[in-house]
Amino acid sequence: MIFLLGFHLDKILRLLPRATAMMGVPTFYTRLLSRPDLTRELVAHIRLFVSGSAPLSAETHREFEERTGHAILERYGMTETNMNTSNPYDGPRVAGTVGPPLPGVEIRIADPATGAELPRGEVGVIEIRGPNVCKGYWRMPDKTAEAFRPDGFFISGDMGLIDEAGYVRIVGRDKDLIITGGLNVYPAEVEAAIEALPGVAECAVIGAPHPDFGEGVVAVVIRSGGSPMDEAGVQNALAETLAAFKRPKRVMFVESLPRNAMGKVQKNRLRDAWRDIFGPR
Repeated sequence: MIFLLGFHLDKILRLLPRATAMMGVPTFYTRLLSRPDLTRELVAHIRLFVSGSAPLSAETHREFEERTGHAILERYGMTETNMNTSNPYDGPRVAGTVGPPLPGVEIRIADPATGAELPRGEVGVIEIRGPNVCKGYWRMPDKTAEAFRPDGFFISGDMGLIDEAGYVRIVGRDKDLIITGGLNVYPAEVEAAIEALPGVAECAVIGAPHPDFGEGVVAVVIRSGGSPMDEAGVQNALAETLAAFKRPKRVMFVESLPRNAMGKVQKNRLRDAWRDIFGPR
């Protein structure tokens, strides 16, 4: 086991030849892809790359496999539930999904308001039941009651769907859902479309107060290398892939995104930073 105090790209690349597996958050993989010295030869001896803690974009998954020959194994867990789903070790690892439920774990997609189970392919809140799920929050009976359905399913707060193959796809947290002009926009879908564009390394999509639409979609983007990508370039490129209401009304470029200790993007900080982008409230 090789423990580091933080993610240092030069150090990771230097230590990879001593390892046989690597577990990381999506940011680790996008940063590794920024380096030309990430080659098939460098990681030929690695047995497994695993991603978790936040959704891994399908574009990052595909690019990493093309560059290294390794298909990242993406999975899904929570503090309250341990591991819930995983792409298989032996079997198809499907980009943009976190795989099917693990043995003994039940997953359903429900209407967030009513708790009614939704058909396959429809987006709703992911609910989990199984021996992996905690019994409740320590000395917080009210929070425990809010987090569980009467039949024992835990309400994760993550929005997603189950596809026809039984693989779970996560589209974002319920609190990150953007409602613009009365229509729902799931940030993960917009983020995936933007990150598939040449010249984009990473992005985060948030909603900001808008005088006409209630909320407006805002993309906060990190360029890759010396890319000349600008706001109009992003908006024009998305015209062919996203419905008009899903496209960002503003695209802001930054050098880095705020993250917590786990490497997850702190969207609350982005919402605070850009809350007046469409004018003061």
